[in-house]
Amino acid sequence: MRQPLIAVSTDVRQFENYTWHAAPQQYLEAALSAAGVMPLLVPSFGDRLDLDELLSSVHGVMVTGSKSNVHPSLYGGDASEANGPYDEARDATTLPLIRLAIERGVPLLAICRGIQELNVALGGTLATEIQDQDGMLDHRAPASDNQDERFAIRQPVSIKPGTCLAGVFGAGEIMVNSVHRQAVGRLGERLQVEAVAEDGTVEAVSVVGARAFAVGVQWHPEYWARSDDNSARIFRAFGDAVRLHAADPSGRLAAE
Repeated sequence: MRQPLIAVSTDVRQFENYTWHAAPQQYLEAALSAAGVMPLLVPSFGDRLDLDELLSSVHGVMVTGSKSNVHPSLYGGDASEANGPYDEARDATTLPLIRLAIERGVPLLAICRGIQELNVALGGTLATEIQDQDGMLDHRAPASDNQDERFAIRQPVSIKPGTCLAGVFGAGEIMVNSVHRQAVGRLGERLQVEAVAEDGTVEAVSVVGARAFAVGVQWHPEYWARSDDNSARIFRAFGDAVRLHAADPSGRLAAE
């Protein structure tokens, strides 16, 4: 079988006097090395893109993390500068892409900002600045110029029994590198909680009744996918789902 293709979300950034549509290398490397799939960057041009045609040409979708946040106008939140930065061009691309991928049974892996986009795409809300709420832990990265320190695996999460991720990791506790200041608020329609942090923060979700793998995680498995088995496992599970979809786009094999 040829190496299957996945669509990868992009951020819109301004630097060097250009507008760039880009994704961090760690996600692309994890897709290639751990999932065994070929990542293709999707420019964030919103409704100018033919997403039906795109999903007819790829075998999976990966929605990456980002420094930017989903614009609060999309879930009834406070669109203040404090809750930014924002990337509305990305929002206009990823939210309809997520909904269509689920509808068409195209495997979906949503990471960090991606899980938040998945929740908003299905009608949920986001909780902002969760470290300031009573009883909540500080999930933000430590202040450091060293990315390995910022993304160190230091936080336990509990995988719920009987879930999709229980099939990947087994039920119980695993250690992850969850780095965020926003989180899932009200759960979106068709979503079920797959994993939680010690303070109850939702750390992973899946789409109930999805025709293919459709999972969002708040942590960053892409960062240590080459050296940490748990980080690699979720990419291998996604890659397996992508290959199954490439071999059988109708989904008949997955249903058997």
